[in-house]
Amino acid sequence: MARKLPLDELSTVIARIQGLLLTEEKVDRAVRLLARAIKDSVPGASGAGVSILDSRGRLTSSASTDEVVTRADALQYELGRGPCLTAWAMEETVIVRDVETDPRWPDWTDAVKGMPIRAVVSTPLIAEQECIGALKIYSDRAGAFDEDAARVLELFAAPAATLLANIQASEAPHRISEALAESLHSRDLVNRACGILMQRHSLTVDMALAELMRRARLQNSTLGQISADLVAGIPAALD
Repeated sequence: MARKLPLDELSTVIARIQGLLLTEEKVDRAVRLLARAIKDSVPGASGAGVSILDSRGRLTSSASTDEVVTRADALQYELGRGPCLTAWAMEETVIVRDVETDPRWPDWTDAVKGMPIRAVVSTPLIAEQECIGALKIYSDRAGAFDEDAARVLELFAAPAATLLANIQASEAPHRISEALAESLHSRDLVNRACGILMQRHSLTVDMALAELMRRARLQNSTLGQISADLVAGIPAALD
């Protein structure tokens, strides 16, 4: 049976997570910190992971403490089923006392045979009534987890979900700004590259753009990269 964490120890761990996450600007970095802290704090855990999912259950960000967790999680997303996805979809904690005898996800169970995974607990990350992902812990020992371990994981999930949602929200304007800046830069490169081709070969704007697109297809590249190469002076004669 999993040992209950003393209240003061658990409070200290959660406070540490809050402090770490609040200082981070990137979700990817935050989930890595959270995964490590969960593994260190839940008795019997041989590995832990954090997954951020979109509204369709597609993975957007994740972290795990070791390769076993990474592979076990990847198999869930490949198969579209497993304890983590069930916790996310049902918005409730899932306990697997023994992977080898649990009948709920036979495809996933078969896929992880031979891996050092015998017990799992996964709990949803719910922020403002929206499930944004799930936490999960793995053990190489059957029966390692019970309701006590699930309760510890749930206590992590509440503050973690709020903090991760806030970090995601704060990242959004930066991501939009970065995408806009990249788009504007690419458009400027294309315009300049078109100008070079127009001057060199007496082409119209449409003809120059068509030529850039032709080169991009032939070289299996992007319009932006072909334009950047041309502007940078890399030889690219008309064929």
